[in-house]
Amino acid sequence: MAAINHNDALAHLEDLKEVPPAAAKVDGQGVEALKDIVFGSTAGILGKYIEYPFDTVKVRLQSQNNVPGAHRLNGPLDAFKQAFNAPEGPIRSLYRGITAPLVGAAVETSSLFFSYRLAQDAYVRLSHSLRKQKEAHPHGKIELPFSALLLCGAASGAFTSLALTPIELVKCKMQVPGSNSHRSIPNIIRTIFTTQGISGFWHGQLGTLIRETGGSAAWFGSYEATKILFRKYDKNIEKIDEVKIWQQMLGGAAAGMSYNFVFYPADTIKSRMQTEDASVLKGRSTFLGVGKELWQQQGLKGFYRGCGITVFRAAPSSAIIFTIYEALRKFFG
Repeated sequence: MAAINHNDALAHLEDLKEVPPAAAKVDGQGVEALKDIVFGSTAGILGKYIEYPFDTVKVRLQSQNNVPGAHRLNGPLDAFKQAFNAPEGPIRSLYRGITAPLVGAAVETSSLFFSYRLAQDAYVRLSHSLRKQKEAHPHGKIELPFSALLLCGAASGAFTSLALTPIELVKCKMQVPGSNSHRSIPNIIRTIFTTQGISGFWHGQLGTLIRETGGSAAWFGSYEATKILFRKYDKNIEKIDEVKIWQQMLGGAAAGMSYNFVFYPADTIKSRMQTEDASVLKGRSTFLGVGKELWQQQGLKGFYRGCGITVFRAAPSSAIIFTIYEALRKFFG
């Protein structure tokens, strides 16, 4: 029997350690996915509690012509005044239907961060130069060009829109006053299913797709651009992940405002479509049809009704979302 060289055996074992088995890679991806889901959900839920009253006002301003007999609102302040004078009280009025949005916030934020990371990984694998960098530094973070980050953000939003549309449909129907004010989430779900079938839950999908695709590119893009600027002008920052908390919050605030402003008209059309009474809907309204009707009724101003308050509430909400997510990522690795 041939003698075994002890040093060669040790060297061979060291080589094996540097090549993780496929199972280890799968386990690693599973752990990272779980982190995205847990951390993203936590951040999204906390942010939703802050922004929800403003979101309720926004939906009521966007859809007031769709609700027969509803009080005509003259702006955000009037909407808040009506909520404070509501028989059910201001808290219940402004937080009506928050269960679906909390689920939606958890789904949306975790899905955005999860799919954003997957899109970046895919981009690295498709890029020869970046793939070489990853092979040379398997445990290091590869910095993508800004244009690639925008593309990954858009892909993340498109993916997320599919899960988000049914949740937002229920949320919008719960938020508006009138015939839906005393209806439960199960009743709304039952009505949608019996009148429009399973596809009815994706009523307004095109609006959500446009808003999420473009908005998520703006959301992640603004956040990444802010960090890049701080890194460029702050000599104490060597790596992009070393930005300070207040810089993260400023980047998150900029992200939230750009996300909500850039594609706000698509969100307005979506809200009008999703607040239509499914039980009396004759045929299914289309994105272009609702947009044309809104233009004829209110002109350009109608597409931006409630935009100011939406952009205002998005700043603290997104600042908290990014800061909480980054803090959890840093703490747990």
